[in-house]
Amino acid sequence: MKNISLLGATGSIGIQTLDVIAQHPELFRLTAISFGKNVEKGMEIIEKFKPRIIAVQDKKDADDLRLRLGDQSLVYYGQEGLIEAAVAREAHILVNAVMGSVGLVPTINAIQAGKDIAIANKETLVTAGHIIMELAEKHNVSLLPVDSEHSAIFQCLNGENAQQVDRLILTASGGSFRDYTREQLADVTVDEALNHPNWSMGAKITIDSATMMNKGLEVIEAHWLFNMPYSKIDVILHKESIIHSMVEYKDGSTLAHLGNPDMRVPIQYALTYPDRLELPPSKRLNLWEIGKLHFKKMDMERFRCLKLAYLAGEKGGTMTTALNAANEAAVGLFLERKISFLAIEEYIEKALEHHEFIEQPTLEEIQAIDTHTRQYVQSLLN
Repeated sequence: MKNISLLGATGSIGIQTLDVIAQHPELFRLTAISFGKNVEKGMEIIEKFKPRIIAVQDKKDADDLRLRLGDQSLVYYGQEGLIEAAVAREAHILVNAVMGSVGLVPTINAIQAGKDIAIANKETLVTAGHIIMELAEKHNVSLLPVDSEHSAIFQCLNGENAQQVDRLILTASGGSFRDYTREQLADVTVDEALNHPNWSMGAKITIDSATMMNKGLEVIEAHWLFNMPYSKIDVILHKESIIHSMVEYKDGSTLAHLGNPDMRVPIQYALTYPDRLELPPSKRLNLWEIGKLHFKKMDMERFRCLKLAYLAGEKGGTMTTALNAANEAAVGLFLERKISFLAIEEYIEKALEHHEFIEQPTLEEIQAIDTHTRQYVQSLLN
């Protein structure tokens, strides 16, 4: 029996993780969860899975849950709550599925407590990759990718000599506006941007997919997970989302991971690695039903957020921290209908130009830069 802590239980990845757990009750037990303000959904999860540790965002919700649950669970709130859930004594593995840089500190604490990490919170590596990788090595902890692209690369590397890799190739669906020109992007709405063609995701990730920042963050994450220089990480457009990513080797061979778009597959693989289990109900991939797969070279000027991510990643240090914070703040403003879609990349670029770079930041410096960058982006509205 593998005991699981799950941060972000009511989000898209969290719900699909719970589905995997429910499919295999003889193998998995949910021992700790966190969720934000969706208390009604959280209570459904608590009643079904009965986790011992529960973390919520606000004190009021924590007090209400204590009254409703009595002594059957330990209830916490805020960042302390996230940490308590992340380091739950009984847990063998932490699934970090929270959104944004809030997932960083709980991940650090979980690594220090010796927990393996199934990481779906890409911002953790984007903001503090050097710290996370050093700690994981020090505490002999496994970082298992949950993102479909990184899981694909991870699987294509299995059994191979990493020194013989020539290139990692991440695929990108292109998001809601993949066929739009930049002129057509000027007036797109929030509702249009949230209509992803292939994947069911949360609002923030869906917007990031439309701007291509999601792929930019994945490039930075791949750099850390697979110890690969940015010059050997490419992105191509692949609108069907059937090939999830590829690895090219020095002899010219390319290994690709294929499958229907279903996030439960990489989630389950992270929880069961190196084993594979049945995943019902799961639609099998029949390529004859698809007929054709399409690919297109990435246009960095069309998708400027991806270009900004590469530039920030190659600079390193706190530049990626500023990139992530600026993106989160700008996407938030767009979702609140305070700025236009194209203003997202404009605000990010201004924040990077404004940023005072630190090459080897401490955790405290990373947190300070994260806060300052968000405040700067907000100030651009004035």
